Amino acid sequence: MSLETLNKRVQSDLAYLNYRGPNWVRPKTHAEGHVFDVVIVGGGQSGLGIAFGLLRERVSNILVIDENKEGLEGPWETYARMVTLRTPKHLTSIDLGVPSLTFRSWWEAQFGVEGWEKIDKIPRGDWMNYLRWYRQTLQLPVQNEVKLTLIEPLEKGLHRLHIKKKGASSSLLARKVILATGIQGGGEWHVPPMISDNLPSHLYAHTSSLIDFDSLEGKKVAILGGGASAFDNAHYALSQGIAEAHVFVRRQKMQRINPIRQMEVSGMIEHFPALSDKDKYAGIAHFFQHNQPPTNDTFNRASSWSGFHLHLSSPWVKVTEKGKQAEITTPKGNYLFDFLFISTGLLTDPKLRPELHLLEKHIARWKDCYAAPAEIAAPTLDAHPYLSPGFAFISRDKEGEPLLHGIYSFNYAALISCGLSASALSGMRYGIPRIVTAITDELFLDDKDANLKDFFEYDVEEFTGEWPVNQEDTSEVI
Repeated sequence: MSLETLNKRVQSDLAYLNYRGPNWVRPKTHAEGHVFDVVIVGGGQSGLGIAFGLLRERVSNILVIDENKEGLEGPWETYARMVTLRTPKHLTSIDLGVPSLTFRSWWEAQFGVEGWEKIDKIPRGDWMNYLRWYRQTLQLPVQNEVKLTLIEPLEKGLHRLHIKKKGASSSLLARKVILATGIQGGGEWHVPPMISDNLPSHLYAHTSSLIDFDSLEGKKVAILGGGASAFDNAHYALSQGIAEAHVFVRRQKMQRINPIRQMEVSGMIEHFPALSDKDKYAGIAHFFQHNQPPTNDTFNRASSWSGFHLHLSSPWVKVTEKGKQAEITTPKGNYLFDFLFISTGLLTDPKLRPELHLLEKHIARWKDCYAAPAEIAAPTLDAHPYLSPGFAFISRDKEGEPLLHGIYSFNYAALISCGLSASALSGMRYGIPRIVTAITDELFLDDKDANLKDFFEYDVEEFTGEWPVNQEDTSEVI
């Protein structure tokens, strides 16, 4: 099979599903101009999948915006530095049950069934190429280099989105807003103050940043963190000519359990929203305790370099500038490095998001709705927004209810409320249908009175039969 043949198969499959049938949502008008039924912020895998889901449900007055240039959405060709995805290759995601739209179909169309059998995990660059194909094949309405700066509620169910398009300020109107903004979209990447307060910015960078590796060739770097990203960056740094990469981990032993693998096969991902608040909080507290260790192939790649060093039981207790280098103090001694990579994850809290500046004070957090037991309570968990099962923000007060109506958080901030369904590729196949249902239900209910009025007043005659039939009646009984 070729890609051309696959493209034809996709179009045939979608025709059988009545893809992009007639739009059913009532248009809304406004003096400022066009009102979109849904604007999706983020054109990565989540945003594209949601757009496809809405179009399947005949909601076509939608727009996807992304701040990056076309083809560079998401992390895959910017700051992601793993060789392959960490997700098992056989898991489906944004295809939403259409076999011809799966990554496997796209791969086999180019490399055959034998090619599929040969790969262990999906190569990172090929995943990005698949997303580009997916967008083009489905003709999804995406505008690039458009950055959302502020959500301004105008009335219940109508929002003015302040945007910058290639540097120029303007605005859009939308009934529903979906923040499909990825892992950092619910907060910000975290650099401990111990580092940011004591070092000049040219001596460190978070691993989510664009880093000039050419300037570090032959240098000695340290990486703080024991998760998968730390080892991805260690391998990448060494492959780019860095002489030594030292990974510092506070634990005595490397984490060996990856809870995501159990969640993928146990029903935990798809049914997580059905859990009680108590069980949700306990489940994610346990998830954070284990986190996600590096894959075996990532660890083996990194540790195979002669310049790789792993320091266990080595939290950083002090960081200072010494000459042109950074000096790190651990319980095991002091070390000098030319540059520091910070792989300490992120903080999640709506107050950290500038686009939510007018709304965040009304957004309910988990601390507002659930008092966790002391042994597992954590401020980092408590700051997460408390969302509906359909990913909608919930107001902590009456004043905020109309302001938040129609705003959804399909990003890492949904982790405690909705599980991994918006936070990992393995959850997309469950999370996207759930948010699409929530949005389409709300669009219908927003116009409930008019929709019911049309239903009750509908009087178009469909049946045209006449009786008696204009022919000799043979039913007479003799």
